[in-house]
Amino acid sequence: MRVLPLCSLLFSAGLSGFAQDLREPPKKAVEFQELQKKVSEFTLPNGLHFIVLERHESPVASFHTWVNVGSTEDPAGETGLAHMFERLAFKGTETIGTRNWPEEKKALDATEEAYDRLEAESNKGIKADQTRVDMLRTQFRLAAESAQRLSASPEYRRILEENGAVNLAASASTDSTEYSYSLPSNRAELWFLMESQRLLHPVFREFYGERELALEDRQRADSNPLARVLSELMSAAFKVHPYRNPPGGWPSDIPTLRRTHAQAFRERYYVPGNITVAIVGDVPVADAKRLAERYFGPMAGKPLPPSTASGEPPQNGPKTVVVEMPGQPLTVVGYKRSSQFDQDDLTLDLIQLLLSGGRMGILQKELVEEKRIAQQAGAAATNPGGRFPNVFAFLLIPAPGHTVEENQRALEDLLRHFKSTAVDRVLLARAKAQGRANLIHAVAANRDLARSLALYSAAYGDWRKLFTTLEDMDRVSPADVQRAANRYFVAAGRTTVYTVPPGQSDVPAPPKPPERKTGGPQ
Repeated sequence: MRVLPLCSLLFSAGLSGFAQDLREPPKKAVEFQELQKKVSEFTLPNGLHFIVLERHESPVASFHTWVNVGSTEDPAGETGLAHMFERLAFKGTETIGTRNWPEEKKALDATEEAYDRLEAESNKGIKADQTRVDMLRTQFRLAAESAQRLSASPEYRRILEENGAVNLAASASTDSTEYSYSLPSNRAELWFLMESQRLLHPVFREFYGERELALEDRQRADSNPLARVLSELMSAAFKVHPYRNPPGGWPSDIPTLRRTHAQAFRERYYVPGNITVAIVGDVPVADAKRLAERYFGPMAGKPLPPSTASGEPPQNGPKTVVVEMPGQPLTVVGYKRSSQFDQDDLTLDLIQLLLSGGRMGILQKELVEEKRIAQQAGAAATNPGGRFPNVFAFLLIPAPGHTVEENQRALEDLLRHFKSTAVDRVLLARAKAQGRANLIHAVAANRDLARSLALYSAAYGDWRKLFTTLEDMDRVSPADVQRAANRYFVAAGRTTVYTVPPGQSDVPAPPKPPERKTGGPQ
């Protein structure tokens, strides 16, 4: 799924407890629509955009910074770089988190100089002097340890927490990087100070220690069966687009990432016009604007970075990947789909809910409960992100005594029927009701509403789309669902990845029965 996708906002919960009259807008839906009247926005001369929603019920405020850059923008050979900004988010600035900044800066510069010498010798390949490489590696390690002794990185987080900050979070995905936390409203100015200094004067201290931890995290991800299979799906489904890369980076790239790479990445992408800030809570708009001008106004305006994502060539036939892996067999099936800007985006999210919306989902009902060939069956409409054409994915875990091939055939039969038969209006109404309930629930808390406003403003260009989603969803018809299913669930755009026990990848699979023809395209 994309970071904060429509489907995660709309379709994360089950249908339990939902029994209101679907013909009348519920009270909470009316209250939800009223929220947009409280939203204000302004843009600083440098291009940094602010969205403010005043809520004075309690003396707290939530702050969410959205940077429109993710792993999609990782330079070639430097995958995992955007993810490093998540790890370094709260390590401090030139004045916060240091024992002696002038001396620490000298030590950090000396570390880079030592790395330059090590890299230059290592890049000689077979002509490199291994004794000299070992000596230079030791010099680099000692320089990094010297810089570490001058670091006081916990200070940044400590200052915030001592002033009541909660829910500090940083995350990086394929399409964005986000930073957020909440504070008592009488500490709102502290956020403007700390966040502006973090963006204006980042130090990237402890970069190489965090790089080693990032590599360990990546290796742990490879040991997770589902994560590994999903990674195989993306790398097979996309030939050139960066969606084929793991957001955390390839294990071969991570050890080569440099602090200087991070500095260049920041200069290119962390420009004011590429940043959106949402504030929800007990902060008057006038105060927010005054403080924004004071603390963020000094950021120099710069041109927006161009998109660096390569266009993906059309997929002209099904792809299959077999992965040898011990343990429970599983399969993932992905179908190419359009981006979040396409008219079918919300329809595909509704299809996800129809197929995989808890116990009422068609996959659960048919494959798990009726046929009992699957232990688990689910779908996700948007993978790995939504800013570019991506993949609608299915996960199938066979029940004991059944195979991945059986599950794949059952999924194809189910989708064939789904494409050829108009969806029942009652089921569609129930899916929409669930979507409405989950959207309203997802923005109940200040921190979630701030995140949603930032998302819709940055990703779609207008935060108002958050509030028109209910109307857009109501307009989706059974014919729209059937048309979208026939547009995307086609063999030419399908990629299948399944696991077999070690040493079994050369064992031929049972022959598939001939596909039954129906009136709809296949």
